[in-house]
Amino acid sequence: MRVAIETLGTRGDVQPYIALALGLVGRGHEVQIAGPVQFDVMVREYGIAFAALPGEFLALMDSPEGKAAIAGGRGFSAGLKLLKHVRPLMRRLLDDEWAAVKAFDPDVIVHHPKSIAAPHIAEALACPHMLASPLPGFTPTSAFPSPMLPFASLGPLNRASHALAIKGADFLFGKQIRDWRETSLGLAHRRSDAGASLGSLYAYSPHVVPVPPDWGRDVLVSGYWFLDSETWRPPDALTAFLDAGEPPIYIGFGSMPGLDPGRMTTIIIEALAKTGKRGLLATGGGALEARDVPGNVHIIAGAPHDRLFPRVAATIHHGGAGTTAASLRAGKPTAICPFFGDQPFWGRRIAELGVGPQVLNRKTLSVESLAAAIAAMDDQQMRHRASTLGIAIQQEDGITAAVKFIESRATGQTV
Repeated sequence: MRVAIETLGTRGDVQPYIALALGLVGRGHEVQIAGPVQFDVMVREYGIAFAALPGEFLALMDSPEGKAAIAGGRGFSAGLKLLKHVRPLMRRLLDDEWAAVKAFDPDVIVHHPKSIAAPHIAEALACPHMLASPLPGFTPTSAFPSPMLPFASLGPLNRASHALAIKGADFLFGKQIRDWRETSLGLAHRRSDAGASLGSLYAYSPHVVPVPPDWGRDVLVSGYWFLDSETWRPPDALTAFLDAGEPPIYIGFGSMPGLDPGRMTTIIIEALAKTGKRGLLATGGGALEARDVPGNVHIIAGAPHDRLFPRVAATIHHGGAGTTAASLRAGKPTAICPFFGDQPFWGRRIAELGVGPQVLNRKTLSVESLAAAIAAMDDQQMRHRASTLGIAIQQEDGITAAVKFIESRATGQTV
């Protein structure tokens, strides 16, 4: 079976799909991943065929406009602020993705929610497709509201709120998509049943977000898709720091850009001093600043979470789905300081599960509030809950479950 995997976004939106691709290849399937050109080398290193899509969307995050939007936004408002920059880029992305999938000639298309082109391409090729998402929100449920909204519950409106995600692309880019369908795909303005959906696949643990009782057999919450770094070896300086004292607090914000990384770094260093903790800071996308630090702090650009997190005491991060998954699998208490997107949702889940403190507010973050979160993660009951959850996640095999689901739905079998 030829499987086209379509994904867009940051590293956290690409890495799990490499893991899925390896699982599919291991079962004898041919796979091509289409994603931002910035991940060309990363994907090909695993021997997976890669189709490069325009990288301007990812670069936009590091532009002054992108940094300002993320710094001033909550939830998905950052994306709305950038729409005037995104719309002019959309047609090239749609055309490039169409060319990549058409040339590969897949039997099935598996796609990230950000790949808004995928269902339309599936229709043009009369090819079945399946949504594969690292977060819920694309299958209506009464159990919780859309993760795009900053609410733990909307009561009777929970189910209706999911239309925001499901219909969002049509609302934001409807005219462009309709024109593209007609001129590039040769389709009518409105979608038909050709290229029908095979269902929805969610790449997170049901121990973290339980499966709603109102979801059907066409939906699977498979467990996380981890891509482990078995060959990575830590630099000597990092090894020396880890070996020199008690496990540190990991603090990093992944691919998130920084509007004032100096201020954020100063707050973190002072909060660590106030609590008497050692800290391991990852500069990542630029939210933190590389500088001279006291002996209780070590700064790195980044490191594979699967190798690093077992050696830390707790984590503080932005709440990206992948970083959250890695921290929970390692059994570590986790504090979330979200920037935008689905990150507040994961922060709420961490607090609701009792494996981390309440969500930190990045805009009002202070030495005192961060020190309080660090101290809260010393609670023995919280640490026990985090450890227990980690063991449960370690026992899952999300990739195998996902591959079997794709195979069974594509061949018309029941699961």
